[in-house]
Amino acid sequence: MEKDTFDENELVNLEIDGVLDLHAFSPKDIKTLIPEYLYQCHSLGILEIRIIHGKGLGNLRRSVHALLDRNPLVKGYKMAGLDSGSWGATLVSLKPQQLAEGKKEA
Repeated sequence: MEKDTFDENELVNLEIDGVLDLHAFSPKDIKTLIPEYLYQCHSLGILEIRIIHGKGLGNLRRSVHALLDRNPLVKGYKMAGLDSGSWGATLVSLKPQQLAEGKKEA
């Protein structure tokens, strides 16, 4: 019987719908995953995003928040409410495209 194997270097197609569930990813991948996901959402006009990091000890949440703090596309973020994941998820607001590109609002 042939074993199913997973190649960690294999590209994974990820649906860009404004919800990123990190449970399926290794914590070492979030440094590149989150900025790229935010960029893709922004380019598609998705400005409200929910990142599901889980509750756990909070290490992943802190890493996610540190990445958000440094990302120029991020307008702000907050912990999700009880209806959308509570402290196991973060809601992210992205800047409108013209502001992120350094243009003035019309």
